[in-house]
Amino acid sequence: MRRVGAFLAPALFVLFLILPLEGLSPPAHRLAAVLAAVVVLWVTEALPLPVTALLGASVCVVLQVAPAKDVFAPFADPLMFLFIGAFILARAIFIHGLDRRLAYAVLSLPWVAARPSRILLAFGAVTALISGWISNTATTAMMFGIGLSILAAMRGSPSGSVDPRYATALMLMTSFAASIGGLATPVGTPPNVIGIGFIRSQLGVDISFLKWMLIGVPAVLLLFGILYVLLNAATPPGTRALPTGGESIHREREILGPWTRGQRSVAVAFAVTVALWVIPGIVALAAGESSPLYRDLTQRLPEGVAALLGAMLLFVLPGTDGRAISWKEAVQIDWGVVLLYGGGFALGVLSFQTGLAESLGRGLTGLLPIEGSFGLLTASVIAAVALSETTSNTASANMIVPVVIAIARSAGLDPFEPALGATLAASLGFMLPVSTPCNAIVYGSGLIPLGRMIRYGLVLDLAGIVVIVALVRVLGPFLR
Repeated sequence: MRRVGAFLAPALFVLFLILPLEGLSPPAHRLAAVLAAVVVLWVTEALPLPVTALLGASVCVVLQVAPAKDVFAPFADPLMFLFIGAFILARAIFIHGLDRRLAYAVLSLPWVAARPSRILLAFGAVTALISGWISNTATTAMMFGIGLSILAAMRGSPSGSVDPRYATALMLMTSFAASIGGLATPVGTPPNVIGIGFIRSQLGVDISFLKWMLIGVPAVLLLFGILYVLLNAATPPGTRALPTGGESIHREREILGPWTRGQRSVAVAFAVTVALWVIPGIVALAAGESSPLYRDLTQRLPEGVAALLGAMLLFVLPGTDGRAISWKEAVQIDWGVVLLYGGGFALGVLSFQTGLAESLGRGLTGLLPIEGSFGLLTASVIAAVALSETTSNTASANMIVPVVIAIARSAGLDPFEPALGATLAASLGFMLPVSTPCNAIVYGSGLIPLGRMIRYGLVLDLAGIVVIVALVRVLGPFLR
């Protein structure tokens, strides 16, 4: 695929520059060539995704699609700082082991009692919960090790061997629950922030943290419920209870020891940040969005500023040795996702400024059998899920959301619901090991036959399409 991309991307770039694309302005024509090459490079990953995003933006300046200050303006968008602040907080949570402490606290509950079906439920629930606040990939990597430890304890149980299908279920739960949990909050996964950015900049609709959770949390609850029922029914553990399994989990929790000073500091910084994220929404519910207090809070404390304040608090609060986080540790966040968002957002904004998005929307409207807003919403969700199976969820959101907005406008339809549906659906894609880094991590365990990942992933994809379409239709109007 990388070799194909290395050849096809420059070929398409030259072809689009040469072809007489009627109805496009010269800047839009040149941008079309850049986008064609960028999409190929993203899908084939011939270059690292962030490198492709930066290359696309740079070539736009060289070809005079727009001045440099306009092309790179999205890199300073406030949502960029939401990424940075949230990533620093997540890094501190990982460094101090708060995620592991939460995981073992839930798994050691008396209700779980080393029963495989309950372990599967609790394990998946804590994975989804953690993933709502830190990177899906980081969550999967952490829970993957815990899952392998649980399986090792089960294999050593005197009650007998565990059905191999249960091992498959626990590994799939690790990946699938992490991807689902990221839908809960705007910071749970990059596609959420990307979609929110396009909806705000192109549609003038500002979705607050609490408003997003109004649709994100129900989506997580419904999809996680479906996931648990599917895996629990299709992959029996082969035993009802595991006497030594609970002891192993309790031992792991005891190894963590008492709360450290750094853990308490990170918990305080995280709690302050979450409070700053949700307080404006609570004020809006109590006093209305037209109240002076709500308007003042949203102007003074947008989500990006709240995330930065929480992250900066880590440099003030005490840690085990010195501060809760050092600058050396903080800069180890995933800057690639930040740059990918900036580059993708820049190309999306340019497509609207040059008129390319409008022309593309008119062309696709004539080709696609779309009737009404419900038809476009359904088609947008299906397209986003299909695209996310073949390329990064972040790249999928960058590609699909602007196109959906353009198609809706060309068809004379309200773009909000299709754009929202495509944003949520871009985080799906469960069928293949290459669909997400989460899938790749658990597939590397050797415990997941590819056929089962495809079968269960397909069922979850289909369920996700139905759930997202239904929730957007029912709850979408409340997010405006």
